[in-house]
Amino acid sequence: MQVYKAFFKVIHKNLSQIMIYVVVFMVLAVLLTTSYTPPEKTNFTASKINIAFINQDKDSKLTEGLKSYLGQNANLVNIPDDTQKLQDALYFRKVEYIVRVPLDFTEDLLKGKNVQLEKTTVPDSTSGIYMNILIDKYLNTAKTYKKNITNITQEDLVKYISKDLSQKTEVSLVNSTNLSSKAEKSSYYFNYLAYSLFAILILGVCAVMIVFNDDDLKKRNLCSPLKLRYMNLQMILGNISFAILAWLLMISASFVMYGSFMLTTKGLLLILNSFVFTLAALSISYLIGNIVKSRGAISAVANVFSLGTCFISGVFVPQALLGKTVLTIASFTPTYWYIKANNDIAAAINFNTENLMPIFTNMLVVLAFGVAVLAVTLVVIKQRRMSA
Repeated sequence: MQVYKAFFKVIHKNLSQIMIYVVVFMVLAVLLTTSYTPPEKTNFTASKINIAFINQDKDSKLTEGLKSYLGQNANLVNIPDDTQKLQDALYFRKVEYIVRVPLDFTEDLLKGKNVQLEKTTVPDSTSGIYMNILIDKYLNTAKTYKKNITNITQEDLVKYISKDLSQKTEVSLVNSTNLSSKAEKSSYYFNYLAYSLFAILILGVCAVMIVFNDDDLKKRNLCSPLKLRYMNLQMILGNISFAILAWLLMISASFVMYGSFMLTTKGLLLILNSFVFTLAALSISYLIGNIVKSRGAISAVANVFSLGTCFISGVFVPQALLGKTVLTIASFTPTYWYIKANNDIAAAINFNTENLMPIFTNMLVVLAFGVAVLAVTLVVIKQRRMSA
């Protein structure tokens, strides 16, 4: 395993440069964790609006039932049937909704005619929409019974409507603020991981490849008793081992900061996604390592490539805030799909087939980038050998 050992000796000599990116990432991760403020807990509280109910029809069981139903869901305010006073009440928000029952309303409804109530409300208000829904619900239920039960009395009609509309469904709000807070923080953590991990792999792999691609060293290695395929195998193992060690180092802090959350479905998916991205980043780093010939160019390439892809892919600026053109360009990089998968994981409420499909699709795209770049790298290496 001489080549394998030599691989890590070169890594060890460049360790100080690599550790800069590890430290930068850890500082960013800690700052993110300490500065993040989780959203405030919100609870639903039912509220009633003030409405005025004006009846210009004769008193009937149906209008009384409608008034009683509206009174259960709103505060009935007594205001005289005077246009000026009603307008003033609406203007000063003494009431937010005025419903007027027109003449012959009950008789027309019982005859099956299309009846309408006169409504005056604050323009484009949610309270007005809510009251319209309540009134439509009451009238539609009344029309349904009248249509299907002949000769139904007003008493029975009101009784049936009241029974139907009194049905309620219990709704329980699950408080998952703490879980969602950790999900959002961990997604930011793994988003920033793309920058440092990419830079570390480029620096490490390029440093090794420049050494092993040196012409004099290549000729000496070819004269050694070690066969070329074993040298290549050890080089591959060295690259994979370095990538896995870098990945383990980068994700280790997440277990310290987010604890048991990392063993949940979301946490495990984030870890899996980062591992797939590591393979793609390793493949790209290997290609760059076989192209770059100068030691001075390594840092420049690492910064330009890692920073450039991260800026346009949503690491430093959320994808939702980036322009369509930028995102289109970013879609030709594995970082874009990696961040997209992270965002989908963090936003998912449950993990059924519908939610998992886009996540795994994004991971497959990242993996496809790695395979495609590796194929290009092998072609480059073969062309270089043939021209040597």
